[in-house]
Amino acid sequence: MPINILGMIGVSAPANDATVHIVGGGIDPKYITDFAKVHEASDFDAVLIGHSSSSADGFGIAQHVAYNTEKIKILLAHRPGFAAPTQAARRVATLDNLIQGRLLLHIITGGVDADQQRDGDFLGHDERYARTDEYLQIMRQVWNATEPFDFAGKYYQVRRASSEVQAAQSPHVPLWFGGVSEAAKPVGAKHCDTYALFGESLGLVKSLMGELDGFAGEHGRQLKYNLSFRPIIGATEDAAWKKARQILESVENASRPRSKAPEAETARRLSSLIEDGEIHDERLWVPIAAAAQGSGNSTALVGTPEQVAEAIAKYYDLGVAGVLIRGFDPFGDAVEFGKELIPWIRDKVRQRDEA
Repeated sequence: MPINILGMIGVSAPANDATVHIVGGGIDPKYITDFAKVHEASDFDAVLIGHSSSSADGFGIAQHVAYNTEKIKILLAHRPGFAAPTQAARRVATLDNLIQGRLLLHIITGGVDADQQRDGDFLGHDERYARTDEYLQIMRQVWNATEPFDFAGKYYQVRRASSEVQAAQSPHVPLWFGGVSEAAKPVGAKHCDTYALFGESLGLVKSLMGELDGFAGEHGRQLKYNLSFRPIIGATEDAAWKKARQILESVENASRPRSKAPEAETARRLSSLIEDGEIHDERLWVPIAAAAQGSGNSTALVGTPEQVAEAIAKYYDLGVAGVLIRGFDPFGDAVEFGKELIPWIRDKVRQRDEA
């Protein structure tokens, strides 16, 4: 089946030459509109709107994007624990109706204590995922219940909960999930439709998918998978590697020295990939992930557009249903990917489907 190709949009133009992080900054409505339209014109299927404890409200950004585009879907990052799950379920269903079924919901529980605490959340890491489990149980029940229901858990209690609004999509807005800690994996596999993973080697991805499939099987569920990469493409392979080294230098110059290991499990995994060498599976290049200490979806695929597309297609061969691709020049690379990379990705996948 066709591969889903996602991008990611920010809310204001970045200041750096090589942008690792795209979440945050003040709001520039025209920039958001133009950035979303570029993704739609470049044949992306959806765009991710990220979240942090200081970033603009994603629900408002999603509505703005939808009203200024025609068909592209919106993957909205949502952090549980800061609104009642019943209220959040109605808010999600309302937005999905207003934007005519173009919403996807990405559940990000949060792996960094300091970011949680800025919003007043002082639960420990594992407890946050236990709370997310209850949160998603209630949300899904609000969306699916045909009559009022009660729920009595450790973190949430509701009585006679119901909703007069249901999502435009059936049975509800598709749920995505991020997080690969031991506390995260069983919760995500229990509830999500698509499990979002960061780009690692083919072997590591296959192993992780197998583990998550096991958790999902305990609930009679089957997962889809999405991977995130930072493609670095050039007209020739040499040109791509030259560009990659220039980006690495810029990231190293901009990165602050840190004295301790990353706190989030995903960041720890990505920053440690370099222990097995700079290049994995021919094209997966990990020094930028090491320089950024695993933050910002920073594993790169380096080569010509056809070479990078073939590398992505090999993950499709493993059963990966989609990829999130964004460059270090977020706006310009979205344009270039539409012209040079996405047609190659779709062609490689089409050939495999036909075979």
